[in-house]
Amino acid sequence: MSELKKTIESVRPPSFEIRETGVVESVRKFIVFASGMPSCINGQIVDFQNGSRGIVMGFKEDQVQILLISLGGEIRNGDEIYNRAEALQLPVGEAFLGRIVSGICEPVDEKGLIHPTDYFPVFRDAPGIMDRVPVEKTLETGTIAIDAGIPIALGQRQLVIGDRLTGKTTIAVDAILNQKHTDVVCIYCCIGKPYASLLRVVQLLSERDAMPHTIVVSGISSAPVAEQYLAPYTACMLGEYFMQKGRDVLVVFDDFSKHAWVYRQISLLLERAPGREAYPGDIFYIHSQLVERAGYLKPELKGGSMTFLPIVEILQGDVTGYISTNLISMTDGQIYFNTGLFNKGVRPAVDFGLSVSRIGSKAQWAAMKEVTKSLRIDYLQYQELLQMSQIRTSGLSKAAEARLKRGAAMTAILKQDKNAPATMEQEIFILYALNKGILDLLSEEQIKQFKQEFYSFVLASEPGLIQLLRKERALTQEMKDKLNQKLKEYLEQKTTTIR
Repeated sequence: MSELKKTIESVRPPSFEIRETGVVESVRKFIVFASGMPSCINGQIVDFQNGSRGIVMGFKEDQVQILLISLGGEIRNGDEIYNRAEALQLPVGEAFLGRIVSGICEPVDEKGLIHPTDYFPVFRDAPGIMDRVPVEKTLETGTIAIDAGIPIALGQRQLVIGDRLTGKTTIAVDAILNQKHTDVVCIYCCIGKPYASLLRVVQLLSERDAMPHTIVVSGISSAPVAEQYLAPYTACMLGEYFMQKGRDVLVVFDDFSKHAWVYRQISLLLERAPGREAYPGDIFYIHSQLVERAGYLKPELKGGSMTFLPIVEILQGDVTGYISTNLISMTDGQIYFNTGLFNKGVRPAVDFGLSVSRIGSKAQWAAMKEVTKSLRIDYLQYQELLQMSQIRTSGLSKAAEARLKRGAAMTAILKQDKNAPATMEQEIFILYALNKGILDLLSEEQIKQFKQEFYSFVLASEPGLIQLLRKERALTQEMKDKLNQKLKEYLEQKTTTIR
């Protein structure tokens, strides 16, 4: 038997590799035009004879259009290209937590190699409608203006939109900081921003001990164009690994405006016809294909979720731009940051009039729903009344004065220091006190002090109340009675201290 085996081995042909071969026709910056390889399709990887790699981006007559991913040397006309019919796959795994990687999943934090668990395709179809279930859990962002007025559910796609330097990134990073004590995996994807901006975010996450549950995908402005283009797909792919393990994932894309610029640059070099604002016609398709990958999977698929917070920068408050209107139409709501509010010191500068969350309220805590029944409408009416009172010269009625005091208290509550997320219980306690009218008689500084001290007061004297609220997520009559008692004790203590 052994002799027969030796004979078979001796006559067996050597192993060989099947591949198509093409030839470089021209090179234009990071775009290569080649001929040959009739069987290649979009998204496949091709190798150059000098060790460079590229990804097929499209076709033109008998030409193949290739975007360079990695450069192994100078590419010249006539060089050979090899197509092995392989889609772009990148490494994934638990080892990526706490690390900073490039747009092609290579470590860039000087902490050594990352040992992957598996390889996932970068471009893939979104989960089908039958693979999903309705949202049922809320994402605790730690920002009271969002949790109370524009709630976000796990599995939702919520657009963050506003002018530059209005606090969009701050809100998203605060949401990551607030997941420190949860099981939510966070991914921060930086696209086309300066290295200094990424460094500030990484330093903050490190200082607040948020890196262990976070992956940072770097597609900064100095990175190759291919990495900037692939960065959001890579971030989504890393999130899908954890989602398919039954975990909840939060992905922040900062920002999609820069990603659209990068894709426009690629498309113009590919000689594709420019459309509105010089963007190619398929810009809507590539973004919608990406954001559709968020969702909440059914229990048979382990019940994981992936939540997207794409950020979009607009100019002078104009939300009618091509990219912004595209993303508004394909997401489940938007958080609009108003420059006027920001300049008045209302930070975060969330505009309740232009912000909406279409599905977030379905997953909101019952306790939060109870204490925020009329918050949005009351706050918008207060802003209108405030403008009228500044114009009128005659006195106001007592009812109007009372509404102005309540509105001032609401404004003081909605103001929040950056990088200081609050727990859901703390937010509910503050809003409960507002509804009781306790805060109407306090100054802004006193309200700020109340926000800082009352939760700690309850935590020290009645920790079971906080634990029960976290468990039930609703305010029972017994909990309200205890909370009323704690409010009374706190105010008595403050009165005694002042005397």
